[in-house]
Parts: sequence; structure tokens; C-alpha cells
Amino acid sequence: MKTDSRPNVIFIVVDDCGYADLSCSGQTDYRTPEIDRMAAEGTRFTQGYANAPLCTNTRVALMTGRYQYRLPLGLVEPLRHSQRGDEALGIPRNFPTLPLLMKESGYRTALIGKWHLGYLPHFGPLHSGYEEFFGVMGGYTGYFEHIGDGGTRDLYEGETPVERIGYVTDMLSDRARQFVIDHAQGAKPFFLSLHYTAPHWPWSAPSVEAQARVRERDIAQHAQGGSLRIYKEMMEILDRGIGRVMKAVRNHAGDRETFVVFTSDNGGERYSKNWPFVGRKWDLLEGGLRVPQIVWWPGRIRAACVSDQVAATMDLTATCLAAANVAASPDYPLDGQNLLPVLEGRVPEFERTLFWRMANRSQRAVRRGNWKYLKVSEKEFLFDLDYDARERTNFAANQPDRLAAMRTAWEAWDKSMLPIPMDLPSPMVALSEMLW
Repeated sequence: MKTDSRPNVIFIVVDDCGYADLSCSGQTDYRTPEIDRMAAEGTRFTQGYANAPLCTNTRVALMTGRYQYRLPLGLVEPLRHSQRGDEALGIPRNFPTLPLLMKESGYRTALIGKWHLGYLPHFGPLHSGYEEFFGVMGGYTGYFEHIGDGGTRDLYEGETPVERIGYVTDMLSDRARQFVIDHAQGAKPFFLSLHYTAPHWPWSAPSVEAQARVRERDIAQHAQGGSLRIYKEMMEILDRGIGRVMKAVRNHAGDRETFVVFTSDNGGERYSKNWPFVGRKWDLLEGGLRVPQIVWWPGRIRAACVSDQVAATMDLTATCLAAANVAASPDYPLDGQNLLPVLEGRVPEFERTLFWRMANRSQRAVRRGNWKYLKVSEKEFLFDLDYDARERTNFAANQPDRLAAMRTAWEAWDKSMLPIPMDLPSPMVALSEMLW
């Protein structure tokens, strides 16, 4: 019997989904009707940003509600299987993560899907606030063979490796659907992290299962293959799976409200549609950072709303905590901002100043108002995103004072973060350049 009236919370994260990979945000080659329905019934952000153009780093921000550069794990680009023995590279045990704060406030917590925030035995979902875990420990896993970035099978139940038969996206969707059915009206509300591996490579779909299985058994081929048709099929399967989860919410949550967030961990990869932006995963250009973001909470936030509010991943974390009436740890104050007042229409959209940096190509960026400062290697840029969202018109020479002010702001912020280690592994240039 329900005793806690706070809403259930579902945080859906997809992997390497470009800004326009949804039909509600610009995709015309296929449809995503289930995610579109979430947007139609909730709020879709047009200026939603990932905290980084890479998965591990953004996930650190998601888990902590803080800039990822405050933890050693947030400095790697990204966490690799070869670093699995490093006791410093993970979310520290008992750190006040989003799931731990939710758990300590009375929520039932579960992660279904991708972790990629530190390897066993030192780190893992069950050490960071999740009571249940089914999914992938590393950066990805094969959709049919379930072989991950270490060349071995990567599928876990809790901390136990398991073998299952099935297409991973459907397995995660069905497990999440059942979790919702089982717990939607429990005495305690639930916090469910549903973190898909789709549409991350290896690009595999049921229509090419035989060929996909062969490729997935060879780790050297994981970033090979794929096509626009296969990517379309992967996205449609992902959309249908999210639809099954949302149907369970609508049918079983009853009088308990459910707060749902949808986003991607970074911009798109080889087959993604990032239009109208340029750049991709690995880039601090808009195409590497601008991602789909949708918030759904019928009766509580505005429906059919398209918001231009600038929002980062860590803002979604702060908003989840606020929706659940859970306070952040005073020892680790949030960098993210609660967006509920905007979502509920109580306050107007407000200006955000966001900062990024990457060791890869010495990238740095600042977004302040409509202006964006970008530095790649030794080249500096200044863009007015309201004037030119494709970042083709460089105002650096025309507005030296603004350029200097934004550079200075970045440098002051950078000093408040952990320094970038000098011994970071070389960037995964071979993969990123091979894909293009």
C-alpha cells in the first residue's frame, strides 16, 4: 500500500544520440512516435547540453549534479577497459550520488543499462546507491553477443556476470517495464535509471543478425559496419522499447505521479543527424554537445512546451532531486540548477553560463547567453549562436573585448576544477577519425 506520496522518478539516458535523431527534433528518415509523445505531453528543450561530448564524463556529472572535472574519473576521455584496475578511477563509495541521495530519502533505486563509472571490485552501481542492477559495466556491449570493450561478455545481474539470450535494447526495455509494473504502487516510490547502450556501436539490428554476430565476436570490428538503414532500425527499436516502459507507467502508476527525464550522454556519432549543428561526439562544437532533452510530468509541468532554456545534464540531476523533494549534500553543493520553476511556468527562462574543457585537442568552451567562446588547439572562436547556430561565423576579430572577457571567465573557472593530468592516455583518435 502506498505510504509515500512523492513521485516515482525515471531517468532515461541514451548513448550517442544526436540532437536531430528524434522525429520531434528534426529526423525525417524515420519516426520516433513514443519519444515524440513524451515531448508532446511534456517539455522539450531546444538548448539542452551534455556535460561533455563523451559518455563517462557526462555520466559523472549526471551522478553527482556537479561538473565532472571535480572527480578524477571525470578527467579521463573516456574510461577504458585497460584502466579497470585503477582504484582512483570510479565514483567513490558513499559519495552522495543522485541514486544514493534518493535511496537515503526513502526511494527504491535501480539501474537498468549502462554504468561505465568504474570497474569491479572497487566500484559499481551497488556501491553508489543502487539497490538493483542489470546491465553493462563498461562502455558498451554487443547487441547480440554481449561482448564489450574488453573483448569479453559484459552483462551483469548485480555484480555477477550472466549470460542471456536477446537483443540488448529489448532486454533493457523489458526489464525496465517489469520493474515499473512491480513497483509503481509500492509503499516506497522508485528511482529508476534506464541507461540504454543504443545507438552506440557496434551498430547491429535484427535484420542483419547473422552478420552482426560475426562482427561482434571480433572486438577490432566493433566500430565498423553499420548503415543508415541499420541505425534507423536501432532507433525504432529503442523508441518502441521506451514506449513499452511509458505504457507501463501510464497503466500501473495509478494515482502516484511519475517524473520522467530523457536525454543523451553526448552528441551523435557516424550515422547520427546533428542538424543544424556541426561537430560530433568528441567535439565542443554544438554537434558534440547539443542533445535531446525532454521532461515529462503530466499535470505538474507545461505540456506541449518547447523551451529555449539552456540546460546541462547536471541541471537535470538537480531537477530530479527537486521533484523528489530530496536535498543535496551540503558538503558537495550542486553545480546544476533546478529547472522546475521554469518547467512549471512559475519563472521565465533564465541565462546560464556553462563551461567545458577537453584534453583532446586542448579544447575549451563557454556558453553565456547567446554567445559561445571556443578554443581548439591554438585557434580561438567567438560565436553568436542566435545569429549562427552552425558556428561558421567567427566574431573573434570583431569583438575582442567580449572574446577576452569570456576567455578570462573560462580561466577563472578552470582554476576551480581539478587539473588535467599530464599522463592521460592518448586520445582515441584512431577510432574517432576512422568513423569519418
